[in-house]
Amino acid sequence: MQLVVGTLSTWSLRAFICARLVNIQPDLILIDLEKPGYKAEVLKYSPTGLVPALLVDDFVVCDSLAIVEYFNECSDGALYPREQSERAQARSLCMEMHSGFVSLRSRCPFTFEKIEPLADFNGVIQEDIERIKVIFAQAKGPFMFDKAGAVDAFFAILAFRLDIYGICLDGKAGDYQRSLLDWPLLKNTVASARHWSS
Repeated sequence: MQLVVGTLSTWSLRAFICARLVNIQPDLILIDLEKPGYKAEVLKYSPTGLVPALLVDDFVVCDSLAIVEYFNECSDGALYPREQSERAQARSLCMEMHSGFVSLRSRCPFTFEKIEPLADFNGVIQEDIERIKVIFAQAKGPFMFDKAGAVDAFFAILAFRLDIYGICLDGKAGDYQRSLLDWPLLKNTVASARHWSS
């Protein structure tokens, strides 16, 4: 099994964290997304031309959500809560992260570099942040549900992005953001990914 990842690809990081959560250790194929002509390199592995992609025997799983679902099936459902309603909520939150917060992601590109704190919030970015506060405040504890899962992997990268831009949430939302930032798995993933980009 091989996981195709890209430099500064937040979706690659999410898939990577989920693999680690369920003790799956695919070989990594690293692609420098800042290198001219990177698309042709990605297309060697991923028919969509996007990362991440998971190469399994004679088939390819494209897109982080599909990869996470595959890892979940490989691990007897370990990436989602056991209780049906919580499982549905977790999937809903992952999908909202996957398709949402476009303005915030556009205004705050992912980076490992030190950034001046973001002081200029337009209305749409503020709406994104307010929605994130509502979501983060729902966390039961250090993780969204009873144990670390896919939803925490998805939001840990968001928590890191917010922190890079000096966006520190308060109250219960802040508690969850800080717990994700302190999560050893996120710290180890960030340390590994810094080397991907070096």
